[in-house]
Amino acid sequence: MRLTVVGNPDNRRVGLFTRAVLAAGLPRPAVLPWADVLAGAAPPPAGALVRVDSTGEDPEVDRLLRRAAAPARHGELVGLADAYAGLLAALDRVAAGGAELLNHPEDVAALCDKRRCHALLSAAGVPVPAALPPVRGYAQLRAAMAEAGWTRVFVKPAHGSSAAGVLALAVAPGRIRAVTTVEATSDGLFNSLRLREYDDEGAVAAIVDRLAPDGLHVERWLPKAGLADRVVDLRVVVVAGRPTHAVVRAARGPMTNLHLGNARGDLAQLQAAAGPAAWAAAMETCERAAACFPRSLHVGVDLMFLTGWRRHAVAEVNAFGDLLPGVLADGRDTYAEQVRALTSGRWQRWRAAAAPVPAGAATAPAGAARPGATPAARREVPACGA
Repeated sequence: MRLTVVGNPDNRRVGLFTRAVLAAGLPRPAVLPWADVLAGAAPPPAGALVRVDSTGEDPEVDRLLRRAAAPARHGELVGLADAYAGLLAALDRVAAGGAELLNHPEDVAALCDKRRCHALLSAAGVPVPAALPPVRGYAQLRAAMAEAGWTRVFVKPAHGSSAAGVLALAVAPGRIRAVTTVEATSDGLFNSLRLREYDDEGAVAAIVDRLAPDGLHVERWLPKAGLADRVVDLRVVVVAGRPTHAVVRAARGPMTNLHLGNARGDLAQLQAAAGPAAWAAAMETCERAAACFPRSLHVGVDLMFLTGWRRHAVAEVNAFGDLLPGVLADGRDTYAEQVRALTSGRWQRWRAAAAPVPAGAATAPAGAARPGATPAARREVPACGA
């Protein structure tokens, strides 16, 4: 078995996967840089087995994806829809040689568009937060919230990840509060490592209106369960249809992403709080979420238990959500688990057995749920689904 990785060569994701491949006694995988793909390099040939990795954390790759004349400024939230279009075109080029991709372009396309991903999950009966119809700006957002009777929502860029550009928005008569990673300046929006709070409606409206042209996805803000003095959720990595690794993300605010300074929680404590039946049901939901993307070796599922622990919902599913450093299951990290799924035949068996996605589900309307920093503190805008 010979593997190829399409990725950014110096990125730790590529290094960790390469280490897992070598540890399994396989030949060192070839690396095809994203920059070369975007410059017109020949795709992997038929017969190659190809892992497609994240495009993130490389300003030049981002520039090429957006077809921009100059790189974005550090952490700048710009051209998210253009970067998404560039990613889809690049994936088509990677697939053009007939290689077998471990992340199919159609799956990645859906995973990197929160609106399409939500629609797929909802159509498959996966519990997700209810979503508003498409909104194109702040005024339309507030009108849709009023019509739905919602006072708390998450406003998400359709093609963002890692909480970049997300606003946790709460409104009440005469009051507004938005918690967000966005640092708003006079000449742009920037992704920050420090959460900010805005209580001026004009400032919030300006942020939403500046993000809206690249597409927005708006979901109802569901109350998460808590442990001690923090709310918690989970990143669950599903490999070949099986939940294998999980990390608890614990926060005192509405956003639990670990890179925002939040803590890893105690998985055993969370499992005990949920109880065996609720935990098993949640893992079955992660399996069903992954089955919506049957041509992807792995996905990262963001799952939240709701207050009381009896219900849960999937917040997001990530195309490149397998970076969980130091998290082992049966002595294997997420990359070693993927290599094992390939060498044992589990990937081929699961892919053959996975149910087909219902026709048209990717474009179906999303249904209702079932139950200021300095520039040094800015973070590069991550690739979708990271």
